[in-house]
Amino acid sequence: MSESIEVKFPYRPAFIRVIDENDREELVNLKKNEAVFIYDEIDRQIKELIKCRFPSFSGDEHEYKALSEDILDGRSTEEFGVWVYYPWRKTLVHILDEEEFVEVRTNRNQLKITKEESAELSKKKVGIIGLSVGQSIALTMAMERTCGLLRLADFDELDLSNLNRLRTGVFNLSVPKVVIAAREIAEIDPFLAIEIFPLGVNTGNYADFLNGDGKLDLLVEVCDSFEVKLESRFRAKELQIPVVMDTNDRGMLDIERFDLEPERPILHGLIEDLTLEKLPQLSGEERMSYLMKIVDAAKLSDRMKRSLPEIRRTISSWPQLASEVVLGGAITTSVSRMILLGNQVKSGRYYCDIEELLNNN
Repeated sequence: MSESIEVKFPYRPAFIRVIDENDREELVNLKKNEAVFIYDEIDRQIKELIKCRFPSFSGDEHEYKALSEDILDGRSTEEFGVWVYYPWRKTLVHILDEEEFVEVRTNRNQLKITKEESAELSKKKVGIIGLSVGQSIALTMAMERTCGLLRLADFDELDLSNLNRLRTGVFNLSVPKVVIAAREIAEIDPFLAIEIFPLGVNTGNYADFLNGDGKLDLLVEVCDSFEVKLESRFRAKELQIPVVMDTNDRGMLDIERFDLEPERPILHGLIEDLTLEKLPQLSGEERMSYLMKIVDAAKLSDRMKRSLPEIRRTISSWPQLASEVVLGGAITTSVSRMILLGNQVKSGRYYCDIEELLNNN
């Protein structure tokens, strides 16, 4: 499905290296195409690379020339680095090649994230289910380079009502949410590996999503589906994959360390004796009863409590705010990085309730 969707909604950029004869011809043709926008700021990036490698660099032109010649190593600036073509934007960009690109782009992470930690994170695989709240998480992870591969799953397309919390534009209406996220990430970092599941996850593809081409190191579940919320956990538990969930109301974050506690009951035991086999047999009323247990209805914010009885009466669904979603992206990324680096992160339910923090001061 990802192959067929890419024909209609391309989300992978093309890499063009001048040293390859076929690539060189492709570059010439793209540059001749008047419909293609061209951005070539390679000199600026080379200067920044020098500053990253030599923090005390004074900016002296003679010194800069000597250092840049050493970096170019006999190549012209056009031959140096890589040209990246983004078909959905009809845009050609000249950037540093992967090693130097990552070095410069993540330079300001140091020393909050050390070089050794960056190298370790580059080996990690993270799966995200749900690309409304999950989009903020995916983009934050991509910006920090919290992992080397992101696996994204969502069956839904962008609606206008999503734009109160998703970072994108009206020109993406009806575009699959996984494609929007994958494109955004590719525009930040074209070298970061992305795999998309545009049908979402289901019984038929959980194995590929969680364990395909190497098991996930972490699952982030932030979807609306009750069934997926539970089934993904049952299956992650079987594979001993830790799970993180952000629900953004009151900054609620769930951490389940199935990697360290393989016998731990899912969702902290809040769903009691519910099993994977019983899940399809639940009535709508039973699903809602379990959902209220999962979110611990008594601890919801006052505004969320007032909203729930109004769903499908005066409002179409439960409310979500951009500020809370973006906060969730930050919190989830920070916690995920700690887990992936082997820090002591305990299972449990945590709240980062800004309103409560302010009221208590």
